[in-house]
Amino acid sequence: MTAETLEALADVEAATVEVHDVHKWYGTHRVLDGVDLTVRPREVTVILGPSGSGKSTLLRVINHLEKPEIGYVSINGELIGVKRHGDRLKELSERAILTQRGRIGFVFQNFNLFPHLTVLDNVAAAPVATGKLGKPEAQKLARELLDRVGLADKTAAYPRQLSGGQQQRVAIARALALRPGVILFDEPTSALDPELVGEVLAVIKDLATSGTTLVIVTHEIGFAREIADRVVFIDGGKIVEQGPPSEILDNPRYERTRDFLSKVL
Repeated sequence: MTAETLEALADVEAATVEVHDVHKWYGTHRVLDGVDLTVRPREVTVILGPSGSGKSTLLRVINHLEKPEIGYVSINGELIGVKRHGDRLKELSERAILTQRGRIGFVFQNFNLFPHLTVLDNVAAAPVATGKLGKPEAQKLARELLDRVGLADKTAAYPRQLSGGQQQRVAIARALALRPGVILFDEPTSALDPELVGEVLAVIKDLATSGTTLVIVTHEIGFAREIADRVVFIDGGKIVEQGPPSEILDNPRYERTRDFLSKVL
């Protein structure tokens, strides 16, 4: 990372994420069932679990893309998406929620790049839209971040001209451009051809060594073993167990965890 990028990111405070007794359901289907989770600053937390277990919904609740029916999320002590009103929680305005989301990076499964914008403008757009940087400064930062993810030669390209792995690396640079305190990754390699997975995982590994707080939903068990400070196994909307990778992946306490790992290892 260049000295300029380091200076631009120097004021970022690695976030503490706290999920307090979160319940979420759709109709009669309970997707999250009393989830409590604390992610410490600069920690890399990997969330594992079978399809439909609530992993992606939990990430979306953290940045208030999904509103929990019960419970709340706080980041660095600030409630996300709500404020206290007496003994109740009241929804914030959409503008206030968007401001909060500007401090929470989110990398989606399917990239979600703007097809009509160049790679450079995709990365620079959010800092400009949120008023964090002027356009020249945002483009300068975007160039540095694209260099960091190995795409310095693709600034003028459009998303359709890139491979899936390249698009996901652009999406990571875009998340970094907001200088977030935490970055959430929702199965960042699931939409990629197998030969492209490694290039995206390499970028995330680099982030993990930089001190950014990361929460990653993935099925890449070897990657989780290598990168995670803590592994969380979730099933049926509940956290079954959590701990260091050596404990959860090599010596899980619960039969449900052992059964899941036997199918994916």
